[in-house]
Amino acid sequence: MKCQCKKILGAFFSRLLFFVHGSFMVVLVVLHKQDTTYLLLLIGLFLLFIEMIVTLKMTRHGEWKWFSPMVFLYLCSVVPPFFLMELGSLEYRKNITNLTDPECNAPNYKEYSTAVQCLEEATILVLIIGRWMMPRGKMSRDQLAQLLLIYLALGADIVDILELMKEPSIKTNTAVIVVGLCLFTLAVLQFTIVLTQTSSYSPPEKEDTEQSWASSKVKNCILYCYTSEIANIMTSVVMQDGPFLMYRLYLVTRKGVFNQSMTFFICKNILAVIIQVYRAVVFICDENKKRKKLEQAHVNLE
Repeated sequence: MKCQCKKILGAFFSRLLFFVHGSFMVVLVVLHKQDTTYLLLLIGLFLLFIEMIVTLKMTRHGEWKWFSPMVFLYLCSVVPPFFLMELGSLEYRKNITNLTDPECNAPNYKEYSTAVQCLEEATILVLIIGRWMMPRGKMSRDQLAQLLLIYLALGADIVDILELMKEPSIKTNTAVIVVGLCLFTLAVLQFTIVLTQTSSYSPPEKEDTEQSWASSKVKNCILYCYTSEIANIMTSVVMQDGPFLMYRLYLVTRKGVFNQSMTFFICKNILAVIIQVYRAVVFICDENKKRKKLEQAHVNLE
């Protein structure tokens, strides 16, 4: 009963945190655009509580194994405000560059820009804290700690991309800003994926028949191809480090953007890609060795 209550409270308060932060994002957009139509974005946030009921009823541990619909619903509600607020700031920056006295409206813009920046950075913190609060599912405490540490590293990289879009040389470039927002969206979608489960081969029992061994071998091959380690590597390279590296290199070489953190994050992205590729090679080699040992063990059993 105690575990059940803890699971329900964790599920409720994590979704409540998402709801409160997402509501602030939507309300800020409504106030800025002066259009109540954007309140429709709150639908995804209200669906969080329906999703909570379904998740608690359908799953034993209060959380789905590989995918988090809660985080997905939250992102569906906060990512559009990101685009609307950043594109609104972009239009404002374009307009003030054509004014003879660009400081005339600067105070209002600075207040709005500060509010937007705070909510954007808070999004990453909310995702991390929300993941910490929600039920662990089948994850162990150690796996959860590892996942939270991964999220912290991801968050620092994502926030830097948001800061890059405010660099003076590109802050009025629509194409660069839109690409940056798309990369931000792609990166935060990683938070919907839980990649801490592992799969491994299990040796065949002596009484296994040839048919069951063949079936087990096929099943293991499928698990091998889609195992969480490889999925984790692909997710990191394809959804963040690879695109972020290309984006930063483009800004440095083509737009002349360079700041104190640029060198660090470019090196970080390069090292991350190299290490992930190395990790994939090592993992595949190790799994091939395991597979050969199991095949040899099967031959000896025969």
